[in-house]
Amino acid sequence: MLLVVLPYVACNLVLEAHWWTTHELPVAIWSIGASLLLGLVVLKLRAATPMAALTGFAITASLMFSTASFPYEPWRTALIPVLAVAALAQIATRIGRAKKEKMGLAEKRRGRSASQVAANLGAAALVSSEFAQSLILDSRGLARFHLTSSAVIALGLAALSEAAADTVSSELGQVLSRHPRMITTLKKVSPGIDGAISVPGTFLGIAAAALVAATGAWATRLHPSFFFLCWLGGVFGLLFDSLLGATLERKGGLNNDAVNFLSTVSAVALAFLALLVFAARHHA
Repeated sequence: MLLVVLPYVACNLVLEAHWWTTHELPVAIWSIGASLLLGLVVLKLRAATPMAALTGFAITASLMFSTASFPYEPWRTALIPVLAVAALAQIATRIGRAKKEKMGLAEKRRGRSASQVAANLGAAALVSSEFAQSLILDSRGLARFHLTSSAVIALGLAALSEAAADTVSSELGQVLSRHPRMITTLKKVSPGIDGAISVPGTFLGIAAAALVAATGAWATRLHPSFFFLCWLGGVFGLLFDSLLGATLERKGGLNNDAVNFLSTVSAVALAFLALLVFAARHHA
């Protein structure tokens, strides 16, 4: 994940150098400063390793640059949904920690690793960059739909929604459900088994996806209709994550980081497909 995400994010930060001009300097100062502060807070809370905090800093800065608009207000950028994802992950991880430790399911106390951060937030950074926006909007097959940068930003928010949904669902599902069921067979399995789902875990995951989609749509000034697009992608990715866990992960074909990354990508893909269907009907 790091070999895919970090070089891309670094290149995007270099391409965003125009924000350092005199007129747009506040964008650069706030993006770097707020992202650095978030990384330090996460490190202080021991929610992430130093390398993970650095990875989160780079991704958050890239997302803030990519979603900046004028009149500029730092809280009207992707900073807000990223904060929502981080807060939900921290709360969900801490709830019922003693019980999860007893079952051997608790996250390590040193916090999340850099690969975990890249797996959860990387897809949002990849699709939200200016390069990705221009590639999508200028492609020959899509230009006729008159899609805007807001539509592409919504795809990134779908990935963030899925990341929050997956973390909340798995962390709280382990605590609240005694007998989860395998998504492929609906047979009862032990908590923490790859591919296991539960009613409370799934419900809370869907709620987490809605929260991130709502805060993200507000922060990035998206039309309210984009909220449903982001939420739909997040919920689909949540279920796709469980499906991958029940199949490829259980057989050793994928590790958890790969599953998380592919699930956020699936959220983007579903949101993009829904966007194309809507745009095609509107264009017709």
